[in-house]
Parts: sequence; C-alpha cells; structure tokens
Amino acid sequence: MTASPSHGAGAPDGGWLHNAIARIEADYQRSADTHLIPLNLPAYAAHGIDLYLKDESTHPTGSLKHRLARSLFLYALCNGWVQEGATIVEASSGSTAVSEAYFARLLGLPFVAVMPRSTSAEKVALIEFHGGRCHFVDSAAQVYDAARTVAAETGGHYMDQFTYAERATDWRGNNNIAESMYLQMQRERHPVPRWIVVGAGTGGTSATVGRYIRYQQHATQICVADPAGSVFSAYHRTGNAALTAPGSRIEGIGRPRVEPSFIRTLVDRMEEVADTESVAAMQVLSQLLGRRVGPSTGTNFVAMLRLASAMRQRGEKGSLLSLLCDSGERYLPTYFDDAWVARTIGDCGAARAGIQARMNG
Repeated sequence: MTASPSHGAGAPDGGWLHNAIARIEADYQRSADTHLIPLNLPAYAAHGIDLYLKDESTHPTGSLKHRLARSLFLYALCNGWVQEGATIVEASSGSTAVSEAYFARLLGLPFVAVMPRSTSAEKVALIEFHGGRCHFVDSAAQVYDAARTVAAETGGHYMDQFTYAERATDWRGNNNIAESMYLQMQRERHPVPRWIVVGAGTGGTSATVGRYIRYQQHATQICVADPAGSVFSAYHRTGNAALTAPGSRIEGIGRPRVEPSFIRTLVDRMEEVADTESVAAMQVLSQLLGRRVGPSTGTNFVAMLRLASAMRQRGEKGSLLSLLCDSGERYLPTYFDDAWVARTIGDCGAARAGIQARMNG
C-alpha cells in the first residue's frame, strides 16, 4: 500500500521552504561529481572490453544513497509535504537513512530511521552522528508499517523511498547519475556502454538510468544484479507483483516484497547472485582496487564479469559500467570479518577462485 504524505494539506511557509531548497542546492554545489574508475583487467582489455565503476562512496554521506536522499527531500519539499519542524521518518537498512539524516540536520529537522536490528553498528553510528534516531524492528518486512506508525505518532512525514525513488529524480537529465555516467565516458574508447549494471533496493537507480537511456536513444542495456533471497528476479520473470521472498543478506539491495519503484520494463536482464559470490567478489575487487568496497558492489561485480565473459565468447567489444556503491569500512565487523562471514554467509573459497579465474579470462 502506498503511504499517503503526512503534510499534504495546506501550503508550506514560503520563506522556510525557499530557504530549505536553497540550502540543499548550496550543499550540492559544494560537492564535486564522483569519480569514474577504470578496472585493470588485461584479459578483457586485450579483447576490446573495458569495465568501469562509478565511485559513489565519495559523496558526503559515503554512498550512492546520497543522490536519492537529496532527490527525495527536494521532491517532498516541492510537493508541500514537509514543513518547518516536521519529523522526517524513513524505512531503511542503513545507507539511505544515513544520507537522509544528513539532509534533515541540514534543514534543522528531526529524523527517525526505522530499520532491522541486523543493520551494521557502523551505519547506526553514522545516523546518530548526523543527529538521527534509530527505531529497530525484527525483520525487513516490518519496516514499512513501523515507519508509518512512527510518522503518525510524531506528526511527521514518512519519506517512503521504496515508493518515491523512481519518480523523485529527473530522469531526463539535470545532473542525475545517468547523465553523469555518459558525460564521464565521452573520451573512453567505447563511450556508450554496452551494459550498465546496478543493484536494486528501491529500484530507483535502474528506473532513472533506464529511462535516461531510452530518452537519449542509446544502445545500452540495463542489467540488475540481484542477491539471493530477493524477490526482484522472480518478479521480473513473472510480472506478479504479489510475490514475496525471504529477503537478502547483502545489505542495501534485494527486497522481500516487490517495491513500487522497481519498474521491470526498464530492466533488460537480471543476474541472480549467490551470497558467497557477492562476498567473494567484494574481497577480490577490494584487492584489485587497493581499498575496501561494500558487499553490494561485489554483487554488481559478479554480474559485470558474467556479462563481460559472454561478450568475449561472442567476440563482442564494448564497455560495461557499474557502481561502487559504498565503502567497505562500514562493514569491518561483518562482511570483512572472516568468522562472521563463515557463520552468516558460508565458505566463500570456491566462489573466490571462480571469480579470480573469470577475471583472468
């Protein structure tokens, strides 16, 4: 069920509204665009296939979700849903909440994140650092109703990233992530990517990129890398929006239900990725880059290598582009802890060997 905005009645105060939007825009102007990183994979480069990651970890709040949070705040403000003093509430496994807490503090608004108890302690600490408060539930499936309840109890506004992510960003351009990708690729040897690979939590990124590709008439195709336990792959195959699933163990992507912002008609291909593959790819990619990346970036990397390998087998040339979603420093006690991985994910040795073999052609 789509949540109804808490502040739909009445016009917001023009002075406060204008100041709030000006603060968000000023913050944007202080932030440079994120870097495009070419991956050093000679086995593919020799065959005319280049792989890139757009590094979203360099945003002020450290993840891809910084873009989403900015868009959600501007969307809610311009719709008149948020007024001075309103409590902002979000259902989030962590990264979106970190970014929304940042923008709420920028505007002087209280913020409450509703999240599963399993969310990493590092993300909880970041939310609290930005002045937010955490409200915990036992499972990912409970966050939606709990967020609505908190918003009702506080007289606040439930931001609802899972509904509004696909519509809050201007997909025609206006400095969205897709426009940035293509601008940064202009001087590469294959400037129009053959594939863009993204994960899906809300589905907002695949919707924005997919619409932009069609609007600009590019030949690029969209692949969503979907972790084990997520419902999105089954929904993409069947079109049955009533499907449910257990949910993902890869933090930040994959969902137990079909989210309103996941637009299946914009996705050309789904790649289902086992948890051991996601974590193994995270480890291998961290070694390749000389810096830690998060597990959802590992999921993306698995899909990239599968697509690149298939291109090589067919004799195709071109580029593949994906996202470095966030830094691995947020996951030191979990995905980068061998004991935690063995207990929670399983033995990643065989998956790691397979990924390294695929990297070497």
